[in-house]
Amino acid sequence: MDFSITATSQSGKEGSFHLKNGAVSFGITKETAGLLSSPADIYLSSLAACILKNIERFSGMMKFQYDQATIKISATHFIKPPRLESIVYEVILLSKEEKINTALLKRNLEKFGTIYNMVAQSCNVSGNIIHK
Repeated sequence: MDFSITATSQSGKEGSFHLKNGAVSFGITKETAGLLSSPADIYLSSLAACILKNIERFSGMMKFQYDQATIKISATHFIKPPRLESIVYEVILLSKEEKINTALLKRNLEKFGTIYNMVAQSCNVSGNIIHK
């Protein structure tokens, strides 16, 4: 499987990338930094999408149903050299089921997530899943 996107920027304005179903703008200047997503926000969003996609995938394999999954991600940013040092996530899994093996789900997310594995090679990633 191959992936491809196109991104553009306008000098002094903003950048955007184009996906299958639309475009996303991101900040490239000090003026747009507080208004638009940063590249780091987009990076973390990709990780969130990977985790949520795999929750859906593994819900079928592990035979559980859920109503909603919400993920919150925070990252520690180092200045010199600029990088994300650590990422922490928390998944809230809303389900009417009494018991979901969240430890196995977490292991599966960490083992089989393409973006998760790529991110985990560049910095420490930790998190937990809370079943409500």
